Amino acid sequence: MFKRLTYGMVGGSKDSQIGIVHRKAINLHGKAELVCGSFSRNFKNTLATGKELKIDEKRLYRNYEEMAEEESKRPDKIDFVSIVTPNSSHYEVAKKFLESGINVMCEKPLTITLKEAEELKHLARRNNLLFAVAYTYTGYSMLRYARELIKRGEIGEVRFINGRYISEWMAKVPFAGKNARHEWRSDPKVSGLSNCVADIGVHVDNVVSFLTGLKIKTLIARMDKFVEPDRLDDNASILINYDNGAEGIYWTSQIAVGHENTLDIGIYGAKGSIEWSQEHANYLKISKVNHPFITLSRGSEKVDDFIKNDYVTPGGHQEGYVEAFARVYDKFINAIAKKKKGELLEQRDLDFPTVEDGVEGMRFIEKCVESTEKGASWVEF
Repeated sequence: MFKRLTYGMVGGSKDSQIGIVHRKAINLHGKAELVCGSFSRNFKNTLATGKELKIDEKRLYRNYEEMAEEESKRPDKIDFVSIVTPNSSHYEVAKKFLESGINVMCEKPLTITLKEAEELKHLARRNNLLFAVAYTYTGYSMLRYARELIKRGEIGEVRFINGRYISEWMAKVPFAGKNARHEWRSDPKVSGLSNCVADIGVHVDNVVSFLTGLKIKTLIARMDKFVEPDRLDDNASILINYDNGAEGIYWTSQIAVGHENTLDIGIYGAKGSIEWSQEHANYLKISKVNHPFITLSRGSEKVDDFIKNDYVTPGGHQEGYVEAFARVYDKFINAIAKKKKGELLEQRDLDFPTVEDGVEGMRFIEKCVESTEKGASWVEF
């Protein structure tokens, strides 16, 4: 019988958008219970959030330092922490919990510099702790099935990749000072080197890596600042060369009027192609040379049982964002539980976005910035 784990959260007060999503995702499988938190820099907000979530007031902390130190002393210390704060604090918060012997799930981007990300990777390894990064989209069933098809050579060697993650929210308002919840995203002091590429462009990069296993060799990027020229990017066009000779193009935008949350991926190989859209997540379009294309649904008998075994709802029902996020958390929680029992983890137990993926995400951001600053020139990855 599975014994429920316990976790704490840093950030994610009752008014937080992403903190609520994390909690819903964890709750979906019921394998971990929220028992402590430092939900806000304002302790009154932490207390109010804790009361709403029915958490013992003794385990509501004034700051993350106090939380890490006090939890590490408890015989029933939390099994992991979920970090859902703005980018600039990820490094210090994650570092403190790793030093306190606590596994970490962190929002993306992992940090605001590649150097910080590398330090967290080494610290997690040195302390023998599990570290996951919230690249949610890798949890979708049909993306996981697409990965299997590509591994099996169904579309042949990958030749070209097209990915876009576009939205419109920054185009809607005169931005600075008008949207307190989101304004920090374009502030370099809080967001780091990038807004758009760091917020959603990294998802394209991560999904492509997840599907194909290809590594970027060189890239050229043009990061635009249409809304706030003196702040951070809100749009980017990126050309990619991969290590197998394939090429790709990514478009990521927060000023694409008419798109709320469009993530589309196309993988084109020598024998065929696979296309997937987050807005139609139950389906894969599979095309092969000299064959009519097919649209394969999540309920198809062709989908492998080991993929279906992870379904929350039967294949005929639409799979959503929280379910995909829940799958990422479920893999992470299962790995912690297995490790806690003293069992040796195998590679298949680590089928969630890891700190290594977070490091690669930071490398991608920094290389895009480097290319842009060089006048949109090719840079080595």
